[in-house]
Amino acid sequence: GGRVAPAAAGPPQPRRQPRPTQLARRIVAALDVRTNDEGDLVVTKGESYDVRERDESSGGRGAVRNLGKPVALAQRYYEQGADECVFLNITSFRQGVIDDLPMLQVLERASERCFVPLTVGGGIRAHTDTSGHEFSALDVADRYFRAGADKVSIGSDAVRAAEAFEASGGVVDEQCSIHLISKRYGAQAVVVSIDPRRVYLSEGEEPPPRRHVVALPDGDVGPAGERRCWYQATVKGGREGRDLCAVRLAIAAEALGAGELMVNSITHDGQGRGYDTPLIAAVQAAVGIPVIASSGAGCAQHFVEVFRATGAGAALAAGIFHRGEVEVGEVKAALRGASIACRD
Repeated sequence: GGRVAPAAAGPPQPRRQPRPTQLARRIVAALDVRTNDEGDLVVTKGESYDVRERDESSGGRGAVRNLGKPVALAQRYYEQGADECVFLNITSFRQGVIDDLPMLQVLERASERCFVPLTVGGGIRAHTDTSGHEFSALDVADRYFRAGADKVSIGSDAVRAAEAFEASGGVVDEQCSIHLISKRYGAQAVVVSIDPRRVYLSEGEEPPPRRHVVALPDGDVGPAGERRCWYQATVKGGREGRDLCAVRLAIAAEALGAGELMVNSITHDGQGRGYDTPLIAAVQAAVGIPVIASSGAGCAQHFVEVFRATGAGAALAAGIFHRGEVEVGEVKAALRGASIACRD
C-alpha cells in the first residue's frame, strides 16, 4: 500500500504561439462606365475626374476616352485574379437608373462571366421618371441587385445623409438611402464612396470647426510647402465642395449602416504617383468597417505602400489595369513578396 512516487517532471515545454491571423487584402478593379458621343457604353478614365481627351487643335475638350468594353474588361480582370470588380456609372441619367437598360445589361452579362463580387455605383438615389413615377433609392438598388450586383455604391446621396446626421447631433434618419438598403440587404451590400479634395493649411492657420486635420509626410506636401490639410467632401463627381470633412462623412456613413467605404482622392486621381495614404489612414483609423483605398495607383509597389501605411482592407485601381501597364497578378506577386497576405 505504499504511495507511487510522482513521475519526474520534464523541462517545461514552451507554449506554441498561434500564428497571428492576417487579413487577406483584396485587389479591386474599377471600371468607370459612361456613354460616349456615339451612344455606346465604354470604360473610360480621367485625371482629377475629367474623362475627355484634350483636343489641342480646337483648344477645348475632345472625345470621351474609350478604354474598352465593360464586360470584356471585367472578365479579363476576373481571369487575372481580381477579387472584386466595381462598375461606376458616370453618365448623367437622363431617363433615371430604373430605365437604364445598357448598364443593367452590362451587370447581367458580367455576373454570368465574373464569379467575384460586383459593385455598381452611380445614380442610386430617389428620383422621378419622365412619366411622373417616383422611385426610392431602395427601388433603384433592387433593380441593380436583380441584374447581378452584390453591392451598391452610394456617393452624393451619402454626403447629404451625413450632413443631416451631423446637423441632427447624430440622429439616424431611417428613410435615408444608406439605412434603407442596409436594412433590406445587410450592411455588407452598401458601400459609401467618398470623393474628397485636399484643403491645405498654412503654418499656424486654424481649420474650420469639426475638421480632421492630417499631417502630411515629406514628399507629399502642398503646392506652397504646406504640411497640413483637411479633406473636403464633394458631390456631383467632385464638382461641388461641401461644408463637411471626409473623416466626419466616414463616421456618419458607418453609423447610418454602410458596411464599407471606398475612399477616393481628387487630388491624386489619375496621377499615378501613389495613393493618398494620409487620407486613407485617417479614415480607416476613424471607423470599424473596411476601407477600399482608391485613386493614384501607378505601379504594383503603390499597393504595397498603401497596405503598409494605412491598414486598408482593399486597394482599387482602374487606369493602370485598363491600359495594361500592370496586371492584377503582378500586384499580388508584389504583395506576397512584401509578406502581405492576399487571396490567390
